[in-house]
Amino acid sequence: MMKKYTFDAKNGLWYEQCREYQLSCLTVPNSKMIGIGGQRHRRYLRQHKYGTYTALLLMTAAHLW
Repeated sequence: MMKKYTFDAKNGLWYEQCREYQLSCLTVPNSKMIGIGGQRHRRYLRQHKYGTYTALLLMTAAHLW
């Protein structure tokens, strides 16, 4: 039987075995909830300004690394 969690010393990440795939165990540090106004603005950007939404999403993801 294969282990459910494995550690890769090369990149320092833990991986979880899901069927034949290994998924990394990642969490978002210091995440906080956004209010109803922020949710509505995010939905507007996602539906009507997808390029801007994607750029903001990628900039936010880049700061997490």
